[in-house]
Amino acid sequence: MKVGLFTALLANLSLDDVIKKIKPLGIRTVELGTGNYPGDPHLKLKWLSSPAELKEFKQRLDDEGIAISALSCHGNPLHPDKRTAELAQETSRKTILLAQKLGVKQVIDFSGCPGDSDRARYPNWVTAPWPPDYPELLKWQWEKKVIPYWKKHARFAQEHGVRIAIEMHPGFVVYSPETMLKLREAAGPAVGCNFDPSHMFWQGIDPCAAVRVLGEAVFHVHAKDTRIYDVNSRVNGVLDTKPYRDEKNRSWIFRTVGYGHDADFWGDFVSTLQMVGYDDVLSIEHEDSLMSIDEGLAKAAGFLNHIVIKEKLTEMWWA
Repeated sequence: MKVGLFTALLANLSLDDVIKKIKPLGIRTVELGTGNYPGDPHLKLKWLSSPAELKEFKQRLDDEGIAISALSCHGNPLHPDKRTAELAQETSRKTILLAQKLGVKQVIDFSGCPGDSDRARYPNWVTAPWPPDYPELLKWQWEKKVIPYWKKHARFAQEHGVRIAIEMHPGFVVYSPETMLKLREAAGPAVGCNFDPSHMFWQGIDPCAAVRVLGEAVFHVHAKDTRIYDVNSRVNGVLDTKPYRDEKNRSWIFRTVGYGHDADFWGDFVSTLQMVGYDDVLSIEHEDSLMSIDEGLAKAAGFLNHIVIKEKLTEMWWA
């Protein structure tokens, strides 16, 4: 297991400055955004038609001993607005082609969420089985929109030697292990998950139990934490639409690893990942509104490196 970084949080820095920042933190693996929600200026889709620039970029990373864990293009390819959906789909296709050229085995994306009809303007995320409109809508979404798109897109990825790691995220049709496995069953083994425990915590899902259920479907892992504030959640529940910056009144907020759950959890999480055969990167994603980027990144890297070293020493002792 190794510690990596989703570089979107350092989008204002040059590639050289990103490398200078992460190497002293013991980070040698990066996840790079290519478009849609996580814009990232370090890797450009236009380099698909510029082999020299792409080669120069890859050589720069190789010279510094930096590997790429994944390319990320989180978007909504099922958005009811046709133009929005087409842009997300095209970005995902180009990202897969770019991953193939770079020798990167996985692309991270969202499952997307359709609207309530072909005439809809906005996505419609179903969260209840009643009134009966909702299960009927959910059935329509999966049968007419979700499965047809993902079967086709998964074949495209597989043909280019790339896997798609879906981030289970509320607001989209795949947000839990059950919905993730439903999509994987329909689309095939080229589709798995980018496991982000922060999105499990606030839904009341045990991340370690979820990893056991997902097993080989875990393709990539984000390292991000969540703090549940009982004083608010006991009154308002966890479905919270208040802005992330309204920390005092929210039921939960994203935190730097270690500030939502302690080292015992994270050690167990790493061990559980290893039990199901995942021994790759823990990609730090910083979305902690109570810490600066530099503070959050440094604390996350130090915390995770300690966890990873401790787990390795434990393995050596038992061996």
